[in-house]
Amino acid sequence: MLKSAALADLGDIRHGFFTREGGVSLGIYASLNAGIGSNDARENVIENRARMAAALGCPPQNLLSAYQIHSPSVIVAREPWGADARPRADGIVTTVPGLAIAISTADCGPVLLADAQARVIGAAHAGWRGALTGVIEATLVAMEELGAVRARIRAALGPMIRQPNYEVGPDLVTRFTAADAGNAHFFGPANRAGHAHFDLAGYIMARLARAGIGGCDDLRHCTYGEPDRFFSFRRTTHRGEPDYGRHLSAIVLQ
Repeated sequence: MLKSAALADLGDIRHGFFTREGGVSLGIYASLNAGIGSNDARENVIENRARMAAALGCPPQNLLSAYQIHSPSVIVAREPWGADARPRADGIVTTVPGLAIAISTADCGPVLLADAQARVIGAAHAGWRGALTGVIEATLVAMEELGAVRARIRAALGPMIRQPNYEVGPDLVTRFTAADAGNAHFFGPANRAGHAHFDLAGYIMARLARAGIGGCDDLRHCTYGEPDRFFSFRRTTHRGEPDYGRHLSAIVLQ
């Protein structure tokens, strides 16, 4: 798993951005597929998630991810839930030691957050839709309601699709610039007329900076451009594959 310099020195808070390496899944899911919603063999996904939980120092049942819906909805994790009882949300926050809160991605932006002094942690699933509609800010507000102070919160962005590989159509460009004309800065030229390359990571970083947090780190890995290390929904689509694996990015209070 990859670690962020912004979160690595927070003492009794552990975190990890898991790659596709180190699991038991085969074929297009090779090898550390965490996707409960994928068509991978369920026993393989269970074993992969157990390995991730062990790396974080918690039991498998305490590794929690939501049923993500590309929304600004955030929930508070107070106790474990089963894989078949996942709440619908795109942000999770907690103050409970031993609960590892996780985001599942395969191109979208995983954001892990922590206020070490207040012992409040958060995780946000920031695809373009969630980022645009406020999942980052909603996660920060939920952390504050648990006692976090925004200026103390540190955040880290994990592997996601990067601008050179993220071509989008004119509808997406229009949607972002209609929300804020300044968003045009996050779109670069593409070969196809009317299309653009979107800087999702830059957009997420800008929203975190605007929100006034204490600091943010970007690991700068591209899920699309590093096929040996990461799953990618868009790469799978371009290859015509029937399904794709999912990563987890998780954080836990010890």
